[in-house]
Amino acid sequence: MDIKEYKKYAENRSKRTSSLKNCVLAFIGGGIICVIGQVLFNLYSIFTIEEHAKLLTSASLIFLAGLFTGIGWFDVLAKIFGGGTLVPITGFANAIAAAAIDNKKEGFIAGVGAKMFIIAGSVIVYGVSFSILYGVAYYFYLLLI
Repeated sequence: MDIKEYKKYAENRSKRTSSLKNCVLAFIGGGIICVIGQVLFNLYSIFTIEEHAKLLTSASLIFLAGLFTGIGWFDVLAKIFGGGTLVPITGFANAIAAAAIDNKKEGFIAGVGAKMFIIAGSVIVYGVSFSILYGVAYYFYLLLI
């Protein structure tokens, strides 16, 4: 089978997807995650101050994404809602948890510890670096005011 025949074969065998359907499902999935976050924030706001409620909401969403990844539910949700599950905080938690689970058999140091940040490592490095730069710039800005 040459390249042209293979491409034709692959096109005939590939599953056709509707872009509109995928966009709607991603919107719904991302919206559900955001609604869950808002509900958690509202519940936490009843019992604590707003700043603590924000932190508890983020921690809860990270925990739930890690838990759902561990028990296999996150993959099911991702198949249904596609890109909607990549709402930054849950997608990031899923990337770290999935890499940790996949490399568990290599041990806790060489597997989990070393490889769980392969995908998310660049996000952490650049996020921390730019937050430090922003903090320094903001500090000097406040000195000038």
